[in-house]
Amino acid sequence: MYICAIGNQKGGVGKTTTTHNLGVFLARKGKRVLLVDLDACGLEPQKIEKTVFDVLSGALSIAEARRPLEDKLDLLPANIRLAEAEMAFAGRIGRENLLKKALVSVAADYDYILLDCPPSLGLITVNALNAANGLLIPVQVEYYALAGLALIRQTVSMVRELNPGLAILGLVLTFFDSRKTLNKDVAAALSDEWGEAIFSSRIRDNVSLAEAPSNGQDVYRYRKNSYGAKDYAALAEEFLKRTEG
Repeated sequence: MYICAIGNQKGGVGKTTTTHNLGVFLARKGKRVLLVDLDACGLEPQKIEKTVFDVLSGALSIAEARRPLEDKLDLLPANIRLAEAEMAFAGRIGRENLLKKALVSVAADYDYILLDCPPSLGLITVNALNAANGLLIPVQVEYYALAGLALIRQTVSMVRELNPGLAILGLVLTFFDSRKTLNKDVAAALSDEWGEAIFSSRIRDNVSLAEAPSNGQDVYRYRKNSYGAKDYAALAEEFLKRTEG
C-alpha cells in the first residue's frame, strides 16, 4: 500500500480536484483506492454522518466510516466537524499518529490511499504527512507559487523528524494555459528549481474540471473527452510509474 498526501500550503491550487480525479483514474486501472478528505471541502456533497473525525477520535474504524464511490474506489469523508480537530485532539498523547494508526487497519484493503490535505500546517496536515510515503504537490502556475514552495520544503523537513521516510513525490502544475506568458515563465522557473521532480503531465485550465463537482461527478464521468479527463489520465500513468517503479 502506498499512502500519498496531496497538499500545498496555498489554497485554491486544485488539491481536491487532483485527489478525486487521480483516484478515479487509478481505480479505472484496477487499483484499489481510498480517498481521505482531510480538508472538509466536499469530495461528496451529500449529508454525512460518519466521518474522518469519528475515525481520528477513535469512535469508528475506517471500515465503519468509509463509503464506496465506484468499483475499487472508496471515500472516507469529512464535514465541518473536522474544524474541531485541532482543539479536540491537542492534548492527546500521540496526536501526530492518529491517522497513521487508523490506516493500519485497512492496509490490506488498498493499493493506494490519497490524503486530501488542508492548506495549513496544523495537526491534520502533520497527521497526513506523518502517515504518508510521499507528498504530491499541486502547484498553480503563478508567481506566488514560487514563494509557497519554500514553505513546503521547510514543512517536509520538520515532519521528517516524525516520518524519516517521507519523500516529495513531485509537483504537478495545475490551471496551466500554454497561451499565457506568465504560465510559461513560472513553469520554466519551477523547472529550473525542481527539475525532474515536476510531473511532465500538466493539468490544463479546463472548465469541465470546475463543472464536474457541481454535478456530483468526477471529470471522466462528466466529460471523458475533455482536456481535464485526458490530463488526469496522463497524470495517473505517470503517478503509477513513480510509485511502482
